[in-house]
Amino acid sequence: MRQEILKFCISLTRQQKRFILLCLDAAAAALGLLLAILLVTGGLSQPYGAGGLAPHVVAAMGLTCVMTVYLGLDRVKLNAYQLSSLLNSSSIGMALGAAAMLVDKMAGGLLPFGVFPVLSMVFLIMTVGARLILKAVLMQIYKQQKMRKRVLIYGAGQTGQQLAAALATDIEVQTVAFVDDNPALQSLRIGGLTVYPPADMDHLLRSKAIDTIVLAMPSVSQSIQGRIASRLKNSGCDVHILPSFADLVRPGALARQIPPVRLSDLLGRNRMEDELPGVRDTYTGRNILITGAGGSIGSELCRQLLQAGPARLILLDHCELSLYRITQELAEISGPVDIVPVLGSVCEASLVRHTLAAHDVEVILHAAAYKHVPLVQANGIEGLRNNVLGTKVLADAARAAHVERFTLISTDKAVRPVGLMGCSKRLAELILQDLATRSTTTQFSIVRFGNVMGSSGSVIPLFQEQIARGGPVTLTHDDVTRYFMTLSEAVRLVLVAGAFSRGGDVFVLDMGAPVPIRKVARQMIEASGHTVRDADNPNGDIEIVVTGLRPGEKLHEELLIGSDMLTTPHPKIMRAQESHLSEIEMASLMQSLRLGIETRDMDSMNALLRRWVERAESGSETQDVATKIDPSRIA
Repeated sequence: MRQEILKFCISLTRQQKRFILLCLDAAAAALGLLLAILLVTGGLSQPYGAGGLAPHVVAAMGLTCVMTVYLGLDRVKLNAYQLSSLLNSSSIGMALGAAAMLVDKMAGGLLPFGVFPVLSMVFLIMTVGARLILKAVLMQIYKQQKMRKRVLIYGAGQTGQQLAAALATDIEVQTVAFVDDNPALQSLRIGGLTVYPPADMDHLLRSKAIDTIVLAMPSVSQSIQGRIASRLKNSGCDVHILPSFADLVRPGALARQIPPVRLSDLLGRNRMEDELPGVRDTYTGRNILITGAGGSIGSELCRQLLQAGPARLILLDHCELSLYRITQELAEISGPVDIVPVLGSVCEASLVRHTLAAHDVEVILHAAAYKHVPLVQANGIEGLRNNVLGTKVLADAARAAHVERFTLISTDKAVRPVGLMGCSKRLAELILQDLATRSTTTQFSIVRFGNVMGSSGSVIPLFQEQIARGGPVTLTHDDVTRYFMTLSEAVRLVLVAGAFSRGGDVFVLDMGAPVPIRKVARQMIEASGHTVRDADNPNGDIEIVVTGLRPGEKLHEELLIGSDMLTTPHPKIMRAQESHLSEIEMASLMQSLRLGIETRDMDSMNALLRRWVERAESGSETQDVATKIDPSRIA
């Protein structure tokens, strides 16, 4: 029965809904008049009888319909029937009483005066009551058809109350409770919701099956909000911070926010971080070193590793600010896990050896690398020093210290590269593949994936900034494509690969089809509420401008060098079978590389890369373009 009512309500047109509301108000006018006479006189007045009241009834119904249409009450949705609509209904009720009194005077004035104010009140009660009952019935039917998101509001002040009132009209959301630090508010009921103390948070999350927590405390400092948000991150709920509603309309207070592109559209496949198997046993109770810990991937590795319960996280980064930020963040949520920040570079052999020995490191996740393609292309010597020699120093130290597992985070740009960044990452892969053949204690593995959405230097934040400025959006080539994955997917892949590793493995993720970057740009422009300006739409808002491929950039990226692949315990993670250099070849390569870096001889570097790195057929010669690159194209 409820399903049939729901289908009937959904199938009604706007005109049909308006007609139903008009009929309700007209019926309320007619019934209100009869009920007012009964209440005041005790029965229908004898001189009128049933037929004698016809002019009054017709006039009442006609006037009600006219005023309802004039005041727009038939166009007000049941969900939006609030104080202003109630005042309009009151106006109709008073006009109805006055009109009924005028008609009665014209007909001889036989009804008592008390009938007319009672008519106004009865009409108001009936028309408002009818709408509220309809709204309650329909809301209940809608709610039973959907899985509603359960929301807890942290902060029972003015902003929290306004948020609860707004969410009360949303059929997708159910607000279940308030939490507030103020003892004066605790145990009170506000808007039908109980206010709990923060000490009850864990019990509330379990007993009320909370999906989302909204911090509605704009008056407290950002540091306090941040501490509360950090404390709630491990609750398993989505945590959001809400500004005050006054801030939303304050000039310049909030920049225009671009809605995110749907991940399913952008990735070309389903997200899979929830599909990956658990990896807790591999990292529980271990001393783990994360290099590049302050970067996008490094910091997310730290966050997810905390959930596995390691004994110690050693954070190595050469950027003081990045290291400080991730250390402060983890300190709030680390619990019994020991957090050790180490400021320095992986190129410093003495620092690396001391760190591994002092903290008895058992697992290394190597995320430290220069990865911005144009910048590395413009600074090739330093890119090779950091990405290649740094990996060699760390890997050799790990082998000497008998570290159990070493995982290198690589990139699809290492497959048949055309630029220095890709070449440097491929050389780093070759170093690990060589060491894996000679190591009996350390399991070396490589994880290779595409672009991580939202990471520093990625195309998504760049497009967001360009759209916020009003364009144009810059595209390097009309046909350029890239593989995409989310940050949480990338990190889960790294952690799972570490658990699957048997030594010398190259793991890749089944990332679906590569995504055209022009499609991404168009989706983001349209998601922001703008239109694309092109030949078909010359009056559009934002133009997509093609600037040409930057130095070291490929038109299409690849994930595999060869075609041979092996399966893993997870169907969407593959183990690539790829050739590598011999120990003698590797020693010769590293000797020439060190010499070229120390003498800053880019010509010898180009010759070295042409000899040892399999390059893309369409790629141009790698060269030191520090003095040739256009700085405006680095972004």
